[in-house]
Amino acid sequence: MPRIIAVVPLILWLGVAGMSWAQEEEATAPAEATAPADAAAAPAPAGDQIMLQDDIPARYVVVRGDTLWGISSRFLKNPWKWPDLWGVNKDVVRNPHWIYPGDVLILDLTGATPRLRLEGAPDGGLSRWYGYELQVSNLSPQMRSQGIAPLAIPTIPAKAIDPFLVRPLIVNPAQIAAAPKIVANVDKRVVISAGDTAYVMGLDQKKGQRWQVYRKGRVFQDPDTKDVLGFEAIYLGDANVTGFGEISTVYVVSAIQEISLGDRLTVAPPLQSAPYVPRAPSRPVTGRIMAGSDDTVSEMGTYSVVILNRGARDGLEVGNVLGLYRSEGTISISGDEALRLPEQRYGLMMVFRVFERMSYGLILASNRPANVLDTFRNP
Repeated sequence: MPRIIAVVPLILWLGVAGMSWAQEEEATAPAEATAPADAAAAPAPAGDQIMLQDDIPARYVVVRGDTLWGISSRFLKNPWKWPDLWGVNKDVVRNPHWIYPGDVLILDLTGATPRLRLEGAPDGGLSRWYGYELQVSNLSPQMRSQGIAPLAIPTIPAKAIDPFLVRPLIVNPAQIAAAPKIVANVDKRVVISAGDTAYVMGLDQKKGQRWQVYRKGRVFQDPDTKDVLGFEAIYLGDANVTGFGEISTVYVVSAIQEISLGDRLTVAPPLQSAPYVPRAPSRPVTGRIMAGSDDTVSEMGTYSVVILNRGARDGLEVGNVLGLYRSEGTISISGDEALRLPEQRYGLMMVFRVFERMSYGLILASNRPANVLDTFRNP
């Protein structure tokens, strides 16, 4: 009988909607709680081979509170190689919710290449990847019951990036100049709050009734070329149009900050719910961290958001996994001569939102804080 060894899921999938941030206590602790501290800092594997960790448990049962990335990083040195391990075409995968608490995955080592299989599934669970699941049932006259379907295991806690998925975040000067503008409010109040009515010039009725209010924030410059890559759009609140015209009337539904005359509006984007497929970039990409999620952050750790000076024009795509690198400085050789020490990888991040010239990434694993101006490149 072929020798099968149980192991963990190695897919890296991000289902945004419906995920919970809270982790519940279980009899079996989540795998990321005991993941090796140096998993992310290990040297990047050479070539395209599937690189398993040295110490793999004999059996693993998925429990609530697990995240796919935490499990994968513990058992796979290059976790972005999951499509090869399952033998699937990542371009046609449809179902982001493929693994649930109670699932057991096994690693089939009988072939030339290791293959992950779902224990008890007729096809080893492969069909889940393509949006369906084979079922084998022996029918007989008896009572049957079906409980509520469990929530799928997320790649990372969704709360870490939810605020960055539904807001415009990055705009260019042309977008700011063309954006609808608040020109007046009721009773000539200085501050506009939730429940107030305001008047806006430049609204397009074809774009619908739901809008977001924002204000221009930080200016992002490429740290190397000094080119202006974009402006941060500070989200202020939501507004619904109650009447269109040359000057339209809007009702402020919510406000997380004070809204004032001159603030701009943009169409409320839909929730980004497409599945994320973590993978290495298809071409070499190198750049730098420009900033954290706000100016108060100087060091970023696991599940922190970072802003990158590379975007769609540079080949970055949603789901790309990038290595984080830093040099420890220079050493003196003789006199005034000094040599810079080689950069070392200390962590991994995944790109989750891409603009033309900038991107947002989430640090998934790191053995030291990430700093502004640190380098990123293919893992």
